[in-house]
Amino acid sequence: MTTLLLVIHIILALALVITVLLQRSEGGALGIGGGQGGGMMSGRGQANLLTRTTGVLAALFMLNCLVLAILAGASKQPRSIFDQMPTPSTSGAPGSPSTAPFAPPVTPAAPGTSGTTGPAAPPTR
Repeated sequence: MTTLLLVIHIILALALVITVLLQRSEGGALGIGGGQGGGMMSGRGQANLLTRTTGVLAALFMLNCLVLAILAGASKQPRSIFDQMPTPSTSGAPGSPSTAPFAPPVTPAAPGTSGTTGPAAPPTR
């Protein structure tokens, strides 16, 4: 649906640009259709047709913008970047991240101690 509306949006934008460029300029001589050629319509009839066409295309363009904005806002739930962070695991399963990832490793007790676990004492000299 959104892709179709985006394609329609691009077509409307191009049609609107072409329609504006075809209009007769009022002195700046920037318009493409500013010549005095005797086409199939008179100058006044051509101006009315191009003015109405520009208005209709502009209204359709703005309506399409609003529909695209509504679709873009409705498709996503508001969320924070903090909601995407992984939560720490409290289970001691192997392969799961621990709650203290930078804790120093526990070394076994030196031989001859009473069997307590903890960091080994440095050797004495």
